[in-house]
Amino acid sequence: MAPKDDASLNRKEQILDAAASLFAESGYYKTTTADVARAVGVTQPYVFHFFKSKESLYLAVLDRAYRRILHAFAAVDAPPKHLQETMGKAFVELLVDHRDEILLVMMSYTTSEAAVRDYTRREFETIFERVKARFEQAGLEDAEDKASSFIGHGLLIAMSETLNLPHICRWREKDPEKYGVSAKPAKPST
Repeated sequence: MAPKDDASLNRKEQILDAAASLFAESGYYKTTTADVARAVGVTQPYVFHFFKSKESLYLAVLDRAYRRILHAFAAVDAPPKHLQETMGKAFVELLVDHRDEILLVMMSYTTSEAAVRDYTRREFETIFERVKARFEQAGLEDAEDKASSFIGHGLLIAMSETLNLPHICRWREKDPEKYGVSAKPAKPST
């Protein structure tokens, strides 16, 4: 690949990173392509060089995040009895490493744009089918129910993170040092 191509791909990734941050912070409707351009230090027409509209930019951010999720779940190598837990840890690692993108994916169903909702529906269906297939291949009983609960738990994690209500879903407490959670003081004895 030519250096110019590398620079162009790098700039596109920078645009996606900035867009993910801005969409996560301000939402789809309040974020503009001009905001994204300003955050990256490029012109708005340069953003349109890669993405024909704000909606296509948003969908590209979601697509990159969905691919991350599918890859993370596919890469999990664990014995059947630890598969769900290990896949859950893979999701948490994604949330820690790519917080904005993963929260956008998990909350994208709230965007009322038809193309976004259709895309979100298809991708969640794909994730569900892949998770269910992994559970079936592992020989887990009730794979469909387990896949449904697994995805539901991911949505609960995303909601608790988005609303800053960590007590709704205490995933961080499972490894406080890693996720920067201070230990709770011991309750006084009575």
